[in-house]
Amino acid sequence: MKTWKILNQKKLLKSEDLLAIILENRGLITKKDQQEFLHPFEPSQLTAKELEISPGDLTKSLKRISQAIKKQEQIVVYGDYDCDGITATAIMWQTLFNLGARVLPFIPDRAEEGYGLSLAGLDNLKEKIPETKLIITVDHGIVAVEQTEYAQKKLGLDVIITDHHTKAKKLPKAFAIIHTRKLSGSGLSWFVAKELLRHSGESREAERLQNRFWTSQNDVNLLDLPALGTIADMVPLVGANRSIAKYGLAEIQKTSRVGLLALIKEAGLIREKIGTYEVSFVLAPRLNALGRIDNALDALRLLCTKDEKKAQQLAMRLNEVNGERQRLTEETVFHARAQLTENSKQISNLIFISHETYNQGVIGLVAGKLVESFYRPAIVVSKGRVFSKASARSISGFNIVEAIRTQTDLLIDVGGHPMAAGFTIETEKLEILEQRLTEFAEKNISEELLKRQLIIDGKLDLENITSELFEKLEELKPFGMKNPEPLFCSEVEVVETRLVGATAKHLKLVVRGSSDQNYDAIAFNFGGLAGKINKGDKIQIAYTIAKDEWNGNNKLQLKVRDIKLSV
Repeated sequence: MKTWKILNQKKLLKSEDLLAIILENRGLITKKDQQEFLHPFEPSQLTAKELEISPGDLTKSLKRISQAIKKQEQIVVYGDYDCDGITATAIMWQTLFNLGARVLPFIPDRAEEGYGLSLAGLDNLKEKIPETKLIITVDHGIVAVEQTEYAQKKLGLDVIITDHHTKAKKLPKAFAIIHTRKLSGSGLSWFVAKELLRHSGESREAERLQNRFWTSQNDVNLLDLPALGTIADMVPLVGANRSIAKYGLAEIQKTSRVGLLALIKEAGLIREKIGTYEVSFVLAPRLNALGRIDNALDALRLLCTKDEKKAQQLAMRLNEVNGERQRLTEETVFHARAQLTENSKQISNLIFISHETYNQGVIGLVAGKLVESFYRPAIVVSKGRVFSKASARSISGFNIVEAIRTQTDLLIDVGGHPMAAGFTIETEKLEILEQRLTEFAEKNISEELLKRQLIIDGKLDLENITSELFEKLEELKPFGMKNPEPLFCSEVEVVETRLVGATAKHLKLVVRGSSDQNYDAIAFNFGGLAGKINKGDKIQIAYTIAKDEWNGNNKLQLKVRDIKLSV
């Protein structure tokens, strides 16, 4: 049962003041803030100061990288296997390669080497690329204290860390650290690449690349990649992230990158209509899939290749592996839910579940599904004989990574965000960890936090829903964290109801407000209410406003998020 929290209770919203009220609901009070949000600055204007990046570490990093290029030292871009990490790797590798660097990418194997800098990963890297002198991490490294020391002191490598994850109390003693919480991993990689081009501006090649860096008419444009990573990583789409997502989506919609075009075609999408939904739920899962159940290097190859035939082959492979990932996720979710519901005890404030059959690559997805089902933080553990890997997802108001860090005496490593985290632990310590974290959650998660809330911008008369209003709402795109799609509620009269969909699980409605004008509405997965809603009933609906383009239609439609049967 969801409770509705209506942000604007003063009056039924009118179309002329609607946009300003929505922006105020998102904390944008002044006209200046609102205009900057509606018309974000171009990403090329981003500075280290705005991103709270240490200018000294940035300058030190740029000089060291430039030196490595000049001396033709072997550079390795040490990436990650998720969409944000893959795009971050592609950005850094492509920029360095185009500047004439001797550079190779390295994507760790999730099962054998684990997330981020690891001792096993560093040893394998040194064995495969023994002449390496400089490592640049992208999308990780900020908590890799022991690993960074091992790389620099034992293996004789310089390590430059670029990362956006939450810092721990102790920082690695790297050659330099470029850290911000204001960008995704790929966004930060893009910013460093931009600064590197400017730093190298005295060379004719760097100047040529820099002049063409912002356009999509060539293979050195990189703004499409941080848009993919930023949206996929579910960082707040405000400020610098909004700028990258907005301008980057525009580049994706006209991209000539052959790998991305092949992936778009294989997924059945139309390039010109790609938005945050298509990135989040269609493209990103395919780019993530290889890293979850195989090695992610082919996803990186897809983004970087210039060979159309190779791109088609790789896109097909990603699509096939994604299907396997979906099957594996569904099986694991089914097993986890069965374990939880078979337990006669009431589910505690924190879900903690482990099993030796759980694949490391899907436990984060499973944790997310459990949060959706039971609405409490969830930790899912892939149980190993000696070591176990875990992924966690949280609910609004509970910082999961800080909660896990209260138990660092039991953990080998931990990292992540307030809403998502991961850690490694010795299997023999799992039981005590579960007990401690369960007790922590019981003390720190209130009943209020466990209530699902639907945040509604305000009440709206259906008669105010016009094409002009829809176009105004489109100015708020791209939608995402901290900038959700505007949600409204209305009291309506039911004119017609019917079930739709292959399994008849969706509810199609025709409704009207205070006038005789009818509006189409679709309530996905609300088929169970079909027998409870009849013609002439007065109900309340919470909905977003969309354009129905199915079968050549081009009219507005209400996408229902919740229904209250009693007015």
